[in-house]
Amino acid sequence: MSSGSDKRQRPRQSLVRWTSEEFARAAAKADKAGLTMAAFIRAATLGDAGPRAQRRPTVLKELLIRALALHGRYGNNMNQIAHAGNAGNPVDLPELRRALKQWDEIRDALYQALGKKLGPGP
Repeated sequence: MSSGSDKRQRPRQSLVRWTSEEFARAAAKADKAGLTMAAFIRAATLGDAGPRAQRRPTVLKELLIRALALHGRYGNNMNQIAHAGNAGNPVDLPELRRALKQWDEIRDALYQALGKKLGPGP
């Protein structure tokens, strides 16, 4: 019976030597393309990364995922504060102010993902 490594579609390997600067530049381009380094090199040399190429989230996608995670976390905090207030409990104003301030972090992450600079506030 064959092992999994005997069934590989790409049994050939090649070694590429890089300077630190060359590697950093190539890795940055691979990240921007959303590909692993191997898939990026295949795409650059063959014109196609292949149907099973390992894709990675681009920097933009990672920033949007972060903003979405922050939105969920801070939204939960706001819901707890609202629930307590609606139940007739006094709302802790410093806590409410902190919770509202957290939304600035989400806004900043979205601006960064969009490549925009945040303008002066009110």
